Amino acid sequence: MSDTNAIGLHESSASQLAEKLNALLANYQIFYMNVRGYHWNVKGPQFFELHAKFEEFYTDLLTKVDEVAERILTLGHKPVHAYSDYVAMSQIREDKNVHDGEACVRGVLQGYQTLIELQREVLALASDADDEGTAAQAGDYIREQEKTVWMLNAYLG
Repeated sequence: MSDTNAIGLHESSASQLAEKLNALLANYQIFYMNVRGYHWNVKGPQFFELHAKFEEFYTDLLTKVDEVAERILTLGHKPVHAYSDYVAMSQIREDKNVHDGEACVRGVLQGYQTLIELQREVLALASDADDEGTAAQAGDYIREQEKTVWMLNAYLG
């Protein structure tokens, strides 16, 4: 009996990756809802600019939620799908009742910084497991989000 999964990865490695990816998924879900909240509730002189930008961010985050969940399935495991699990597993905390534009931007910045850190852990684990698919996905996300962090820092001055 083989100890590899359907895509040829060792099952022990796939299991570790799925666990890390489920933690990442939880963080994406909480961050997604935070950014939706910023979009809905932002106030102030930059309302129009930030309202549109937050919509751009949450649309991308929702795509990534689906991609991360599908990667977990590709590895032969099940994505976590209960919001209570997301809250318990996420390093990103729910950000409630935030409406000040600068505070919203800081929340987005901190969320992306957390995602980048978690994705670097996934990337290292995927590289060790010779999992090019997960490594490529994590690397693409990191590259995109590092640029976003630079832009958000520039916005905040």
